[in-house]
Amino acid sequence: MSSITHHDFGNTGLTMPRVVFGATCLGNLFVAMSDDQKHDLIREWFAQMPKPVAIDTAGKYGAGLSLEVLGRELSALGVAAQDVVISNKLGWRRTPLQTPEPTFEPGVWVGLQHDAVQDISYNGILRCHEDGCRMLGDYSPQLVSVHDPDEYLAAATDQEDRRRRLDDICGAYHALEELRDAGQVAGVGVGAKDWRIIRELDGHCRFDWVMMANSFTIMNHPPELIEFVDSLADRNIAFINSALTHGGFLVGGKFLDYREPDPMNHADAARLEWRRQFVEICQQFDQTPYDVAIAFGVSHPAVTSVALSTSRPDRVKSMVAAANRRPPVDIWKELRVKGLIDQAFPHLPDTE
Repeated sequence: MSSITHHDFGNTGLTMPRVVFGATCLGNLFVAMSDDQKHDLIREWFAQMPKPVAIDTAGKYGAGLSLEVLGRELSALGVAAQDVVISNKLGWRRTPLQTPEPTFEPGVWVGLQHDAVQDISYNGILRCHEDGCRMLGDYSPQLVSVHDPDEYLAAATDQEDRRRRLDDICGAYHALEELRDAGQVAGVGVGAKDWRIIRELDGHCRFDWVMMANSFTIMNHPPELIEFVDSLADRNIAFINSALTHGGFLVGGKFLDYREPDPMNHADAARLEWRRQFVEICQQFDQTPYDVAIAFGVSHPAVTSVALSTSRPDRVKSMVAAANRRPPVDIWKELRVKGLIDQAFPHLPDTE
């Protein structure tokens, strides 16, 4: 059992562990796991983490399959409602499958029996919430958010369309805030890959928590981002940090932020070189790139939890341990000397 303790999660009244388990694989992301594999994975989450266990899912994950599997397997394992905290990212609603494969994200989800449609507005987000609650069965999400509002805004055809889409998002948050104020959920947040959109929406909405993906990482932590993260801490807004290895790139993966980098592109070439030096320094100090990346990702005091994912039950224990492991101080010094992390970043230990 992990020694990781729970802590207050912003102003929600919830206590959360350091690790939030991502549930994309329950929706057949890239590969269709068997029901037995999914059962074993969820069972291992509860074996390796003190209760309550925190799980992040979404209606988009397998067109609701992740939600259905989660509800079914929690029930099969006899998990009490108070022993799990579920975050459901909203914005996609299940529809009948009428084509050979789902249309909402072709080539990503495997073996699905349903399609999904985006539904972001005041009424749309309530439809998504009702769908999610129905799929979870005996369980209810305590944390809700609008899923990837950055992508919704980026799809705008012009400024007028962007204003309309921003109105849709704000309407959706008005509905979620009403659910929170009525006590139906504990906290309202936002999850996005573009942290600047989170900062923009922060001026329109009353967030209890934020989740950033591919944003505050050991490879990417510009001063303006740190300033925003500092402001979250000042306002007691909880911060779940996600995708700390840039989709597996920092640990040798083929993809960088969900796309294959081009060595002929100057920016991609720079990141490939950054990774080469990073791996070399990790080897020098007998540390894994994964452990060092996770340790940096939880180093800022604003980070209340880190979202980590694996489809393999046998990797859950080491994954959880990484969130509580402290690499030797000298590796941070070497990374600074080589210019791989910002010299001014103040939240790393200077001495053992």
